[in-house]
Amino acid sequence: MLNLSILLEESARRDPERPALTIGETTINYKVFHEKVCQAANAFTKKGIGYGDKIALLCPNIPQFPIIFFGILKTGAAVVPLSIFLKPEEISYQLSDSESKMFLCFAGTPEMPVGRFGKEGFDSSETCRDFISIGNIAEDIQNFDDLIENEETDFESYITSSEDTAVIIYTSGTTGKPKGAELSHINLFTNAEASTTIIASAEFEAQLVVLPLFHIFGLTVMMLAGIRKSLHLVLLSKFDAKAVYRLIPHFNIRIFAGVPSMYWALLNEENTEENMSSIKKLRICISGGASLPVKIIDEFESRFGVPIIEGYGMSEGSPVVTFNQLKIGRKPGSIGTPIWGVEVKIVDDRCKELPAGEKGELIYRGPNVMKSYYRKPKETEEVLRNGWMFSGDIAVKDEDGFFFIVDRKKEMIIRGGMNVYPREVEEVMMRNPDISMVAIIGVEDEKLGEEIKAFVVRKKESMVTEEEIKLWTKERIARYKYPRIVEFIDEMPLSATGKILKKNLKTN
Repeated sequence: MLNLSILLEESARRDPERPALTIGETTINYKVFHEKVCQAANAFTKKGIGYGDKIALLCPNIPQFPIIFFGILKTGAAVVPLSIFLKPEEISYQLSDSESKMFLCFAGTPEMPVGRFGKEGFDSSETCRDFISIGNIAEDIQNFDDLIENEETDFESYITSSEDTAVIIYTSGTTGKPKGAELSHINLFTNAEASTTIIASAEFEAQLVVLPLFHIFGLTVMMLAGIRKSLHLVLLSKFDAKAVYRLIPHFNIRIFAGVPSMYWALLNEENTEENMSSIKKLRICISGGASLPVKIIDEFESRFGVPIIEGYGMSEGSPVVTFNQLKIGRKPGSIGTPIWGVEVKIVDDRCKELPAGEKGELIYRGPNVMKSYYRKPKETEEVLRNGWMFSGDIAVKDEDGFFFIVDRKKEMIIRGGMNVYPREVEEVMMRNPDISMVAIIGVEDEKLGEEIKAFVVRKKESMVTEEEIKLWTKERIARYKYPRIVEFIDEMPLSATGKILKKNLKTN
């Protein structure tokens, strides 16, 4: 029996007065953090939420995210984190597909009206019955802080099985529709535990949490692992290099995790003595979400003297599969070695294991492997075979047992650590009345790793411009998914069977 909320309960019992969550200059300790979680659990229970229910949460890195997250878990329900970048149609799909009963949605800002998008998505969903705002959206919409204000500050957590679903996290797929990866309490618990070992977290250290908590990397490696060790989580809701430089010395930050574009931005910020001394206060940096160029690793470590450890993971792996671990050595450019309890193999198309030096598909098994894609048995069978998760990534293992990603079997684009699948974008763009045909590919980008490029065949007589297409698409899809580069062509290169030859487009 295991409920993931035990991570917080133990830290609150052991270190009640330690700082837990900070946003701006406001800090709450572990005792208050846990009390607010209990208030949330009591409020959710009165709303009829309980074991087996699914509750959606759309929220940036503010204290309400972890408070709501653990409050949901305490009731025995599962959390469905949604990206704050989703548009109404995408929100509606994920609410309905996950069968979420309740939706807690951040009100947003004038620049980012996520509350309005969330309400529109909620109104058109098939299953959601309650909408609760985090912040004020409208007078007639219930506010989360008001909801929990008068609730009791203790709550006896529901005793879930370790194999019960704790989180359903959506990951895009080659079919164009995102799939909900069901992660159990034991999936996330063991992965968080392994993360604390990789980072060698010392109790009570402070870490800067700028990775989105709705993303599995930030959720497990920073939030869950941090709370497991009673760390001080300094939250930053939006990455800004100047803010990072300022916050590190102010809160004595020792741990920083980011995606490659963040390290690129830190290196390209003004190289002052103050900035230099700020980064040098860090003990360790962690990179994930996409491959970090060795050039950036070398330049960062040479300038600041702080090691960056890089690993590999995916939502279906809770997420960490391999990592460069300081205790056993590391190789810049590699994804490291398997974490505790995880087996990794490189196999050919017949699932035969390949020797060191030969390229094949990376597969893995262990306590981190998801239960399934929610309500998608066929898609689950395609990737989960005899306990092994087939990643779709092409990799190679060297003689020392270190793994290197060399290509992707799928067409997934990783833009700044966020996964983008071409077909999903293509399906949206094909609804544009000026577009006859479109093909999406990833192109190399120094800052983001990959950028999204659209090759477009315009309809006859259309004079639509590149900027008009980008704006039209941006209004209908999460902003990290729309193409920043549009190239008009007269016709697509096609195979004999009519399939677009994207390799030919890449060479143009």
